[in-house]
Amino acid sequence: MTAVAAVPETRKGGRAAALALATAGFAVNFWAWALISPLGPTYKELLGLTPFEVSVLVAIPVIVGSLGRIVLGALTDRYGGRLMFGLASLVGVIPVIFLAFAGSYSALLTGGLVLGLTGATFAIGVPYVNAWFPPERRGLALGIFGMGNIGTAISGFATPWLADEFGRQVPFFVVAAALVVVGLAFLAVGRDAPGMQRASEPFLTRFTAAARLRITRELAAMYALTFGGFVAFGVYLPLYLKEVYGLSTADAAARAAGFVVLATLTRPVGGWLADRVGGAPVLAYSLAVAFTCAIIVSFAPAMPLATVGFLVLAAALGLGNGAVFALLGRKVPAAMVGSATGVVGAAGGLGGFLPPIVMGLIYQATGSYSIGLMLLAAVTSAAFVYCWFILRQRIGHAGTAA
Repeated sequence: MTAVAAVPETRKGGRAAALALATAGFAVNFWAWALISPLGPTYKELLGLTPFEVSVLVAIPVIVGSLGRIVLGALTDRYGGRLMFGLASLVGVIPVIFLAFAGSYSALLTGGLVLGLTGATFAIGVPYVNAWFPPERRGLALGIFGMGNIGTAISGFATPWLADEFGRQVPFFVVAAALVVVGLAFLAVGRDAPGMQRASEPFLTRFTAAARLRITRELAAMYALTFGGFVAFGVYLPLYLKEVYGLSTADAAARAAGFVVLATLTRPVGGWLADRVGGAPVLAYSLAVAFTCAIIVSFAPAMPLATVGFLVLAAALGLGNGAVFALLGRKVPAAMVGSATGVVGAAGGLGGFLPPIVMGLIYQATGSYSIGLMLLAAVTSAAFVYCWFILRQRIGHAGTAA
């Protein structure tokens, strides 16, 4: 299991390097995970897909990446983040190259299914980074690592541009090369934190123990909403903006990438605030702001107001993401961080899988996205009530155990 007792003199020199390597590796893997979404409108036109079929296509990597986090988190407790991150990145090259040559809907679905592995690397990075830092600095450290979400924004900007300028296969080749570099870097120069111990219990035992913790279940629900909302908008916003506001594919993808960038940049801020004032209050206020923004954008206001609404929503979701993992780093026993991350991360990914499907079905049936966005507002309001009146009171304002 991953021991996190402080070993200050031996860890200081390696912390920054470990955090930088993990964040860069996470960003590259997230770019791979998000390769299909920016090209969704292109595949829709080339293959004559319905809105629902496109929704399924962009959501498939999300669901696999979600469930895969359970397995990779547990394996990281046993084998360490260095080995698991290196191997997962190298294996991720296979579906990326396959998708470069995929020319049918079934082939794209198959490639997207395996591509989900790259999104599961999040569950490797959290225990890997967590083990390097003392409790009072984990919120900020995990928030910085979470900035690897920027890979989704990189995909939104770079994937359509590379495809338009150099051909549809080129972004896949670029990402494959980056995955090889990351994988080899982890295996060659990466190091696990000093004092790390290998887990010996069977996978099911560790998974069940982590899932039984009340805090794990609570954070899983909150992450399903905050990170799930981030992923859902990251993958579906280009289609939404194109359909509702008539934007070009490139413009819609760029605006969606801006959403992802802001949510990514505010994530370490959420972790930093949680280290100082407590994760539960930060999470509660973030949910309140997200609720307000969801109500505003559900009415499809003029583009300037919609832009502000979506950007503030992005910031709120990013702050919430940072607060969730600041709480996880402090509240979950050190020996269970990898397994608990798998549970919480899986819930977050599943939270990103369902909304695009629901939005696609609602739009196909009604020609409007308003109902789907109002559902988001309703769920967010319920989460705020629980966080403010139950979670915050139970663990205390400073995030200590009650």
